[in-house]
Amino acid sequence: MPESKTRLAKKTAPGTAPGSSGLGYLLYLPPDYAVEQHKKWPVVFFLHGAGERGSDLEVVKVHGLPKEIDRGKDFPFIVVAPQCPLDERWINQLEKLDTLFNEIMQNYRVEEKQVYLTGMSMGGQGTWFWGTSHPERFVAIVPICGRSFPEKAGLIKTLPIWVFHGALDPTVPLEESTRMVEALRAVGSDVKFTVYPDIEHDSWSATYANPELYAWLLSQHR
Repeated sequence: MPESKTRLAKKTAPGTAPGSSGLGYLLYLPPDYAVEQHKKWPVVFFLHGAGERGSDLEVVKVHGLPKEIDRGKDFPFIVVAPQCPLDERWINQLEKLDTLFNEIMQNYRVEEKQVYLTGMSMGGQGTWFWGTSHPERFVAIVPICGRSFPEKAGLIKTLPIWVFHGALDPTVPLEESTRMVEALRAVGSDVKFTVYPDIEHDSWSATYANPELYAWLLSQHR
């Protein structure tokens, strides 16, 4: 089957390929990607949570953007969903993520003015970390219920950011997002902050099912 017809192509970790990231990932290409061969497309990097770590890419489809795509939803952008190795965390995978970023930019028709980053739980923490490590690479970030780094707020004060968290979260306390949002606003950021009053840790299902999120993302340009 041609890759353009595959909803979520599996890219297994090419450990023996020189210069590769070593991360397996799921890749989604918009339905018209193969047809409109001269068009450049927005891209969203998605970082999963702790429960989807390992070497089985099927597990990455359990939540978030891969779940939405696997259930039949189409998007007008490329989606890249890497898988974190078992017993590791995204904050320890920065070099591999950077290499994967370069691979995607080199091998696919990406609109560099529309490169976005989002993640949930452990991936929310990864979004804060990767975003503050390379704010020049992303046009906007969407961290969902992730542990944060308030001391790094100044690095992303001009970056469009939309934060989501459940008020009743027993796994990653709401305070993690609140402290980061307060730190960002203190340095002049106009960060958006959505708190779900009746939701616990799973604040990602409602977020990734919300079309307003994608409209907001795609409205952000460099």
